[in-house]
Amino acid sequence: MRQSRSGFLLTVLISTIAVSGQHVASGSSFPGDILYAQPGQLVSVNGFRLNLYCMGSGSPTVVFDSGWEDWAPSWSKAQPEVAKWTRACSYDRAGAGFSDPGPMPRTSVRIAQELRTALHHADIAGPYILVGHAFGGDNVRTFADLHMREVAGLVLIDADSDDVGPKAMQEEQHRGDAGILSQLRDCRNAIAEHKPLPALPSRPGQPQRTCAQQFFRGLPEAAWSPELNARLMEIAQTNVAMYDAYLSEMEQTPSDEAYLQKHRRSFGSRPIRVLTSRNHGVGHLERKPPDTPEHLKYEKETTLAQARWLALSSNSKQIFARNSSEYIQFDEPETLINAIREVYDQSKRP
Repeated sequence: MRQSRSGFLLTVLISTIAVSGQHVASGSSFPGDILYAQPGQLVSVNGFRLNLYCMGSGSPTVVFDSGWEDWAPSWSKAQPEVAKWTRACSYDRAGAGFSDPGPMPRTSVRIAQELRTALHHADIAGPYILVGHAFGGDNVRTFADLHMREVAGLVLIDADSDDVGPKAMQEEQHRGDAGILSQLRDCRNAIAEHKPLPALPSRPGQPQRTCAQQFFRGLPEAAWSPELNARLMEIAQTNVAMYDAYLSEMEQTPSDEAYLQKHRRSFGSRPIRVLTSRNHGVGHLERKPPDTPEHLKYEKETTLAQARWLALSSNSKQIFARNSSEYIQFDEPETLINAIREVYDQSKRP
């Protein structure tokens, strides 16, 4: 995931769920997550297909966009709950999960336009409540800039804030990207050439992992069933196009941030909720780095940067998830679900 990039290496009881006109039974002790182990609705977008999972009914539709190196399973806890009171859609960005590769480069503008086209081709009309985690926050803010009339509200989940943060921190983040890209490229090449996969850095008391386990906050994910974890590992060990897509997404980060700095639009009175974990870049609380002065400064500056989004709307609020990693959707899903419900309720008021 683009867990803020700095987190790269730190890395409902529903018996049936309606997805793209089909009912998928869950026989797992992890209700509903087997849904994400197979394609949902493959929607044509300018010569390739994006994989969508839509469930529930109602308007505005809630649309989820995942962090860097993540895809639709990120929303396995939140999406079914939101679908109890409105339509909820998650998807795999081009190249990831079950989506086809898309054209390069993978900019946030291109990603936002592809998502909008897929929603329209699937007859999922706006307005939309856009929900973005980490790097997904860049994409949904770009979507709003391009198509504000189709946006009912915005929820940002520990979203990347380099474009509104201190310039020195942004530059340091970009310098760190070079190492991340090099490691990801090595993994990509090993898979393409059917060679042994490079190992991730060792963790005290933890088993050795290969680079294919770097996705999300590290595979296998304890929140998911063995069936889903196995399918995700299969994708991570074979899908070279996904590595190409994520390489391009990170390479385009500086231009994405420049776009957002140039296009800073008001949301008027549309509701915005900014969820902040104060553990930005931390995938698991039990592996949180020590509270050094440098780390505390980083967390403070990130929190203040995310607060700058409150100025985009007259109806905005920053909500703190105090017992969560940056994956609030895993550690405090009720905090996210309540924030989405608040935006949903307020977006329907005259």
